[in-house]
Amino acid sequence: MRRIILFFIFYFSFLTLHYASAQNYRVHSFAWERVEVTAELDSMPSADAMALVAPYKASVDSMMAPVLGISKVAMSAGRPESLLGNWAADVMVEGGTATGLEPADMGLINVGGLRNNMPEGIVRRGDIMLISPFENHVVVLEMKGSDLLELMRNIAAVRGEGVSSSVRMEISDKGDLLSCTIAGKEIDHHRIYTIATIDYLAEGNDKMSALKKAVNRYETGILARDVMMEYVLKHRVIDSKIEGRIKIKD
Repeated sequence: MRRIILFFIFYFSFLTLHYASAQNYRVHSFAWERVEVTAELDSMPSADAMALVAPYKASVDSMMAPVLGISKVAMSAGRPESLLGNWAADVMVEGGTATGLEPADMGLINVGGLRNNMPEGIVRRGDIMLISPFENHVVVLEMKGSDLLELMRNIAAVRGEGVSSSVRMEISDKGDLLSCTIAGKEIDHHRIYTIATIDYLAEGNDKMSALKKAVNRYETGILARDVMMEYVLKHRVIDSKIEGRIKIKD
């Protein structure tokens, strides 16, 4: 069913304002109507409304329209593994080098933070802004291996997030971690690992509570969407594949 949204619209055409003093008005009458919000509204836009937003639309279009590059495939986000989640997590790893550190051992992005799909073909600035609309910054965390293993359990419990190409995980359909490796090796409990992610997750949000145990945190000061835009500009042609980074075993 279509969602019906009730708008209480106070049209100036329905308002009769009586001048009482230099600072006081009285409303003589008003009217409202219920509007069903459907695609049909796009075919008959209000001329007055379009004229009102025209100056702002031109400004927004100039910001959203520039072409950054090309995507070989359409990408969407999902669990346990997805094209967009894979791509974005790999971008976190590259973006994390803005700290001056070597590429992180692992990149992580939450599926819920990827709010739109990547189109196949031309990628515009506006596409990335819709994918990553939040004011999240890229950070790099240092974590003990024992805490990284707990992070992997966090990821398993939600049935997967976007992880970089260095990661391989197997989880049960109940959300239990069955196995995991980083760069083809089991996690060393005593080693320090680096994780490139966003500040929102670094604070333990979206059930990634293990990230709060990081022993060090390095800030890039760069928004996640800006890192994504720079990535597309740099590589010009982007791609993503399902590689078995996270598998659910029956």
